[in-house]
Amino acid sequence: MKRLFAVVLILCFVLAGCGNGNTNTEKTTFVVGMECDYAPFNWTTLEQGEHGVAISGGGYADGYDVVIAQEIADALGLELVIKKIAWEGLQPALQSNEIDAIIAGMTADETREKNGDFTTPYYDSEMVMIVRKDDALAQATTLVDFSGKTVVGQISTNYDTIIEQIPGVNHHTPLKTYPLMIYALQSKEVDGITAELPVALGAVQANSDLAIVHFEEGYGFDIDTTVSICLKEGSRDGEFFKQVQAALDAIDADTRLTYMLEATNRQPANN
Repeated sequence: MKRLFAVVLILCFVLAGCGNGNTNTEKTTFVVGMECDYAPFNWTTLEQGEHGVAISGGGYADGYDVVIAQEIADALGLELVIKKIAWEGLQPALQSNEIDAIIAGMTADETREKNGDFTTPYYDSEMVMIVRKDDALAQATTLVDFSGKTVVGQISTNYDTIIEQIPGVNHHTPLKTYPLMIYALQSKEVDGITAELPVALGAVQANSDLAIVHFEEGYGFDIDTTVSICLKEGSRDGEFFKQVQAALDAIDADTRLTYMLEATNRQPANN
């Protein structure tokens, strides 16, 4: 009788373990982290619109990154979930398994690649400067034109560190978001903002008092302007990474450009 009871008990544990394993390993969502404050790549809006995805705590995430994330989620047969996370918290959230991926206009660099595995780029841009339209700097064509000027970039990004490439620049303390930087520019606290072209286009579209400086070939910033999807460190050879990469590869260059143009055109003015 004792032996029979022991066998039954063991079977119960085995069956319970199998049940829990099936529940835990069956993936139904694709959880993506982004700032939701970096238009036109991503922003927060009160109206869902055609591409908006609900954010826990209220509002919707929209933008180029959201559309790309939705395409990948659909290809994987998963529900897209967006988590709004401050820029500096994105990779820690990935490492702690709070999110499955970062799709947030992030450029792969030596430091970030120590804490995540990156796909091939899903967008390539141009590094420009945003200035006030009525400033003589609106006619600038080289980095030297910004010597002695005050320039700001976003904290913990390459767009802050590259400011040191400007000879004699006054490197302003980096700010957390682009809306804060635009306010600093409009209030004449700074003379210029480093930005990727899509972000600059959105800023100028929403603020008629601003202008974009394009640099002459060989006289601008030396920086990688591609952005990639970041997945968990050590996942490159895994099935999930390969599925995400394959889904990304299926989005052709023309479609990616169309998505960016549409995101730039529909972003809210306050972004």
